[in-house]
Amino acid sequence: MRNFNLDHLQTLIAIADLGNFAAAAQALHLAPPTVSLHIKELESRLQADLVVRGRRQAELTPAGEVLVQEGRQLLLACDDLMERVRRRASGREGIVRVGVSAGVSTRLLPRMLEALAVRCPGVEIRLEAVGSAESMQRLKAGTLDIGIIASPQPPLAEVRQTPWRNDPMVALLPAAWDAPEQVGPDWLATRRWASFAPATQMHGLIANWFGQAGHHPRPFLALSYPGALKSLAVASQCAALLPMEEVEDLQGTPDVQIRPLQPPLMRPMAVAHRHQPPPSPAVEGVLQLLAEFADFGE
Repeated sequence: MRNFNLDHLQTLIAIADLGNFAAAAQALHLAPPTVSLHIKELESRLQADLVVRGRRQAELTPAGEVLVQEGRQLLLACDDLMERVRRRASGREGIVRVGVSAGVSTRLLPRMLEALAVRCPGVEIRLEAVGSAESMQRLKAGTLDIGIIASPQPPLAEVRQTPWRNDPMVALLPAAWDAPEQVGPDWLATRRWASFAPATQMHGLIANWFGQAGHHPRPFLALSYPGALKSLAVASQCAALLPMEEVEDLQGTPDVQIRPLQPPLMRPMAVAHRHQPPPSPAVEGVLQLLAEFADFGE
């Protein structure tokens, strides 16, 4: 069977809604003979009677009722497909490649992705665990669209860095430890603690925090996954140094205690993207959403 014309299907639906050929012709801005021709074409292609023509009213046959019922869904799907094609052609839909450094909260990412799915349903995010320096080089090369990076990074002419978050670091301690209200480097240097692996911004920040107090202790463990660091403290193995947002779900639980650091230690992050050529609408939509999750601390 040859495919039928969607304009002919729309004509049949108009007759079903308006009750007769003349009203359908007027609503569709068609001549009455054209409306009749559309129905004849449909009936010929489907080899079925679709409309019973009365003097004043047109009624659908059972076959016509089926076609109208399913045809409404077909036209809606067609409209949706055309809009998606337009969105993709304009850059409002597509894949956005986002590089994420190890320090980005595993609790924050799901919230951002959930918000993006509501805001930009046609945008697919592809997350990649990428170090900040590598993210900058891949942004320059065009193999990433956005990087959530440790800040600051050496500038690149092609890449724009925008401050994004400045989160306080805290000590996550086993519940049994007799800990001060504020944890300082003198106290922590004599105990077992864990943090992020070398070559990460977090590792460097913590080493500098100890170094300014004249200490250079080695961590009990160095890991790249925040969840693993949290589990060490919960299991009473050691302390863990993490961003506050990463441990908020543990506040008030009996297994651990959370203490601020003194002197305070902040974890700055930025959002980076190529500014030439200008970002596509899909990338721009993700950048706007990330801006809504910005937090520069106190």
